[in-house]
Amino acid sequence: MDKMMDNPWFLRITALLLAMLLFLTIKSGDESTNAGASGSSRDVIRDVPVEVFYDDESLVVTGVPKTVDMTISGPSALVRSAKQLRDFSVFVDLRNLNMGEHANVKLQIENVSDKLDVSLDPGSIVVNIEERISREFDVDPEINNRLLAENFIVTGMKSDPKTVLVTGPKSVIESISFVKATVTGEKGLNKTFTKEATVSVLDTNLRKLAVEIEPQQVNIKVEIEEYSKEIPVRFSQTGNPLEGVTINDVEPKSTTVRAYGSKDIIDELEEIIVDVDVSKLEASKTFNVKIPVPEGVSRLSKSEVEVKVDVTPAPVEEENPDEDSAQVKAREFANIDIEIRGLNEQDRATFVQPQNGQILLTIRGEDPYLNSLSVDDFKLYVDASEAASGENKLDVKVEGPENVTWTLSIPVVTMQVERA
Repeated sequence: MDKMMDNPWFLRITALLLAMLLFLTIKSGDESTNAGASGSSRDVIRDVPVEVFYDDESLVVTGVPKTVDMTISGPSALVRSAKQLRDFSVFVDLRNLNMGEHANVKLQIENVSDKLDVSLDPGSIVVNIEERISREFDVDPEINNRLLAENFIVTGMKSDPKTVLVTGPKSVIESISFVKATVTGEKGLNKTFTKEATVSVLDTNLRKLAVEIEPQQVNIKVEIEEYSKEIPVRFSQTGNPLEGVTINDVEPKSTTVRAYGSKDIIDELEEIIVDVDVSKLEASKTFNVKIPVPEGVSRLSKSEVEVKVDVTPAPVEEENPDEDSAQVKAREFANIDIEIRGLNEQDRATFVQPQNGQILLTIRGEDPYLNSLSVDDFKLYVDASEAASGENKLDVKVEGPENVTWTLSIPVVTMQVERA
């Protein structure tokens, strides 16, 4: 064996056989490769971006899809290379088209081997070229009232900035009906706050429009307060005036007050009655009167109201009365009803001041005759024949004996008249 290995011919023959085996192996691999390269295949490349060439400063184009699907077929190696590298591009050139709608606009492909068959889905499109315009719109802030705490309401909403610039196709801009900024938040809102909100542009059917908005975010200030309402204040005179004193008028500085609290309770309030005690007044005076807080009302906008009471003081007695005047005395008749005259049967009238329609009558005369008179000898009335529908101030008139004089605790009354 060693002799054979030392034989040069043996080595030559062995080397030749190895060379032939190597050659055959390489040739078989090349043939296999060539066979694979020469075969064909088909594949789909999805979501290929579409480029658009047009004057984007003055025009807006709609109808161009963002992506298309591309089907390629041909030699397998080229198909695999195209799908892996994606160094091709799909585009549509609209620079030579006029404004308006254009049908069957072809999408184009570049940088694809001419040995490949290529098709696009879609292969042609309908585009609309419009003038690009910008317009300013006021922002309308809004919030869902369900987010508010119970008995709280929104009293105002402000946007900063107040307007936004909207840019898009002319037809779309002209179809804008609403520019909204909706504020969101957690339930139970009970105080004023400021929050950023996104601006939305909508048409009449509340469909969102594809436009450019500058800025897209605005700051919304939402003013929230407890539910309230202005309530009329009615003033009721209490107490009997001092002897000889006449209360001419009670004039308040304000006749309404804002009440806060539960909506159900506040809405049922028709008025708040404020008592004005005139029992100690000797002359005209301006003073503050406390406003009572009705049950169920959490607070009032003010706790007091200023009133001015016009008073006619009692007459001053002479220091040295003569003999005749010494016989003059005074009597009082309290709670005399005031008769209403001059109304039709269909008309209605109610007293506002005094509320019960009764006043104090003070009479003066000679002592023996004065004591013989009774309340039935006097009639107190107002003439409402000229009164207009609504609130009226009417003079109180007296019918009585001629030999006495009289004064009234309230010479001018306030009445509410409803004409049929």
